[in-house]
Amino acid sequence: MTPDELRTEILRRKLPADESGIDTMIRLIDLVLDWNQRMNLTAIRNPEEAYEKHLLDCLIPLCHVHPEGKVCDVGSGAGFPGLVWASALPDVQFTLIEPIAKRCTFLNAAKNELNLANVTVINGRAEEFAVKRREAFDMVTARAVANLTMLSELCVPLVKPGGTFAAMKGLHGEEELQEAGYALKLLGCGEPQVYEDTLPCGETRTLILAEKKKPTPAGYPRPYAKIKQKPLKEKH
Repeated sequence: MTPDELRTEILRRKLPADESGIDTMIRLIDLVLDWNQRMNLTAIRNPEEAYEKHLLDCLIPLCHVHPEGKVCDVGSGAGFPGLVWASALPDVQFTLIEPIAKRCTFLNAAKNELNLANVTVINGRAEEFAVKRREAFDMVTARAVANLTMLSELCVPLVKPGGTFAAMKGLHGEEELQEAGYALKLLGCGEPQVYEDTLPCGETRTLILAEKKKPTPAGYPRPYAKIKQKPLKEKH
């Protein structure tokens, strides 16, 4: 995908990114691929593939959801979707949580290089961050972090009642949702909505949106070892 093809897709899908935002995203890919020579940020090595499988991939959910206020990106990695959304939505405040210090170094460098004043980077784990910022965000999102059952326990406690948990998944998103339904309900979410989209390359993307209806019960999230060892599943 070329930059012009990216712009065409953004216009066709009526995505909320103006020319300045698109230019910022393209510069982000330049930074990611440059830093990728020194640290592992992405398996994608060429810009044309990154425009589609990082930029457009991150933007497509904005066809269905409209972030406002304060948004948290859990396990932000190289800034997908956090830095992409921040480029497209300058009036929204983004907190990027990333447990690996080297990646936080990149995120802060990219934030400064791209003049993204609406971004805060936190070097930490979501389940620990939730102790300080419990139910503080209008939306919490994550892309390629963990299976949906585990991811729900990491993310939902950060969402304020009335806010939204937005999980970006691939082809098997609905299958993961079947297993995660109990966890989402226990943590305070209502019935999820599911949207499927297709990238120009033919790959399927699944967006799962769950509105938080009530506060998450005390005791969640648990320490990560327990989340991994005993995922929240209904007992039969």
